[in-house]
Amino acid sequence: HFFTICCNTDNVITLFFAGTWVTFGGQITDEVAEDLVTLAYENGINLFDTAEVYNVGNLYLLSCRRSSLVITTKIFWGGRYLICTVLVETVRAMTHVINQGMAMYWGTSRWTSMEIMEAYSVARQFNQIPPICEQAEYHMFQREKVEVQLPELFQKIGIGAMTWSPLACGIISGKYTSGIPRCSRASLKGYQWMKDKILSEEGHRQQVKLKELQVVAERLGCTLPQLAIAWCLKNDGVNSVLLGASRTDQLMENIKAIQVLPKLSLSILSEVDNLLGNKPHTKKDFRS
Repeated sequence: HFFTICCNTDNVITLFFAGTWVTFGGQITDEVAEDLVTLAYENGINLFDTAEVYNVGNLYLLSCRRSSLVITTKIFWGGRYLICTVLVETVRAMTHVINQGMAMYWGTSRWTSMEIMEAYSVARQFNQIPPICEQAEYHMFQREKVEVQLPELFQKIGIGAMTWSPLACGIISGKYTSGIPRCSRASLKGYQWMKDKILSEEGHRQQVKLKELQVVAERLGCTLPQLAIAWCLKNDGVNSVLLGASRTDQLMENIKAIQVLPKLSLSILSEVDNLLGNKPHTKKDFRS
């Protein structure tokens, strides 16, 4: 059960895909980065997410057949909606790169439901190729878009969901329950926004909830990060979850979240929802 069909395509991908934002962005050495990519591939992950700006454009290549990998980039994701660009130009550009064989599909990242629907309508109007998937932030503290908005889009036009930040940039890892540890992501230059978020009043409330969720994780025989990642995968509307790691043991811990999936019964999911207290109202429960 480690593989799934990529959104509305024939591509077979893994339930997890490896991200390279912070992992390969100068926080770790090239050697560790190479070890992480190799470890992910050796453990069955065939989907890697990167961008032209990550680590100044450097990409760590595996010594394997390119045909065995699925690579997603922020060029073909259409990262963020471009207000300064006429939408039909974006849709035509994406159609062009697909027709030229440079990409198989294109999707959106951090677009609103209205923007995605508009792109789909433009593609149909001008006989172009529409997006197939939205890459959205999704974790226990951010649920509305993936649990309410994207399922409606899937029903209407078949848009799938590949999600990122299952641990909320590490906030759900449990490492911030007693403040900001030295050398943690929140302590790095450029992450003041994350530090402020953790130390805010809402951040303190989240840490209290995480301590309660830690008890649930221990009862299931897993770690808090594994519970959080499995919880994301349990959503039927999620095709794949992006994992980011800066250590090999961390990556292996996250991959083993797949073993927690069968333990997430309806009663456990209900208990988690009660502890979080933020379940959005939906017409259908996608965790049934």
